Amino acid sequence: MAAILNIQNLGKTYQGAGRTLTVLENISFSVEAGSTMAIVGPSGSGKTTLLGLAAGLDRSSTGTVELNNIKLDQLNEDQRANIRNQHVGFIFQNFQLLPTLTALENVMVPLELRREKNIKKRAVDLLHKVGLAERGHHYPSQLSGGEQQRVSMARAFINQPQILFTDEPTGNLDAETSRGIIELIFNLNKEAGTTLIMVTHDVDLANKTGRIIKLKGGKIVSDELNRES
Repeated sequence: MAAILNIQNLGKTYQGAGRTLTVLENISFSVEAGSTMAIVGPSGSGKTTLLGLAAGLDRSSTGTVELNNIKLDQLNEDQRANIRNQHVGFIFQNFQLLPTLTALENVMVPLELRREKNIKKRAVDLLHKVGLAERGHHYPSQLSGGEQQRVSMARAFINQPQILFTDEPTGNLDAETSRGIIELIFNLNKEAGTTLIMVTHDVDLANKTGRIIKLKGGKIVSDELNRES
């Protein structure tokens, strides 16, 4: 199967206080369309930075990122934002819902940015899939953490992304709520045929994916197919 993400010799450095901080160094891997993968490693290993570069949220210092056959390094910020809205879904640890919008309105945002029509039904259908059919008119402050994450999941899938990036999606949730969220993510992902790349410190969660890349000190120390998934 063709690669949907191809990363070659990727590096990220920051300048500050008269010195250079290297966060990622010489990262190379590709991801097949429709596959699932976890990026694991200790705090400070570069996991979230790598996710941001792969998704076009930030620009690398060295190397290349090719997403769905599009070279992100050659694009400006507006062009990268457009690519993200066309091809990418996100689920973050802290939900990142807009507090002044209802759950339903939050789900509709990606399609409104694309100026699509007749989007309410798709948003309602997705809220139903994540178990929030009756909560669409509630604001984020009126929802529990688990409910907010379900809204963010519906928002992530509404633009039918080719690739979904999740960053510690259960980091702010209790164990029981986390199990339900993870089951939903994998079920929705399988149904949509989306490629899933997940940053996590949770070994059990990583083992549900088909491949695990481990980072340490900004470098890949292992890259293995997961026989447990």
